[in-house]
Amino acid sequence: MNNGALYQSLDSPLHGLDPRVKIVAVIVLSIVLLRVEEAGLGIATVILAVLVWLSRIPLSRVLKTLQPFLLFFAVLFLLYALSTPGTVWVDLGPLPLRVTAEGLDLAISQVGKFLLLVVVASLLTMTTRPEHLTAGLERLLRPLTTIGIPSHDLALMVSLSFRFIPEVASEFHAIRQAQLARGFDGENRRPANLIRSIVHLSSPLVVNVFRRCDQLVDAMEARGYGPGQRTYLYELQLQTADWACLAALVPLAAIILASG
Repeated sequence: MNNGALYQSLDSPLHGLDPRVKIVAVIVLSIVLLRVEEAGLGIATVILAVLVWLSRIPLSRVLKTLQPFLLFFAVLFLLYALSTPGTVWVDLGPLPLRVTAEGLDLAISQVGKFLLLVVVASLLTMTTRPEHLTAGLERLLRPLTTIGIPSHDLALMVSLSFRFIPEVASEFHAIRQAQLARGFDGENRRPANLIRSIVHLSSPLVVNVFRRCDQLVDAMEARGYGPGQRTYLYELQLQTADWACLAALVPLAAIILASG
């Protein structure tokens, strides 16, 4: 079962950084990636390759996080390649479809941006414990409490979302295996069978997820949980390496933007 970009327990420079620094870096890099072109994407790819090396996470593991998005990337690539006007590069003959050189350049650029965005987000979740990510997010959102937005409650929702991702994947896998063990034909790809398969999988999955939610609510009520400000066992403190990363973030972003 593919658990996606879940936390990888390793000892690396990226794992040791403050979660607030990593969250800010992801936000800045995401904004920069959306504003650059091919040259900037090349430099950003090199920087991300260095970050993957520093994280000590196998490259194959990082690339595996792209697997759920491959169909989306393929559709996006075709849409840009076939719908952008310009010099015809490939003529598909009797079909009213033309691949233009401009469309191909745009498709490579846009899909490349989304690929790098997924890698950036995956590095964040793979190098940061969920509880640390929640604490860092709560700290960053804490100024919003002055206008009545509860940062602790928002951080709790994010934490529960991360907590339920592997739970939903585990439930889906268990239901799938149970149906196959009972003789369900999951290999038939005809439209009617696909629809029936989706219904048979989604119905018990939704029921099980709601049951897990009820169990979670009961557990939180039994432990006296209430909304509002909370304390943490370990308070976050920026170290020298964190300040150095924040200082390096601005010139790196400027270099990528200038090259793009």
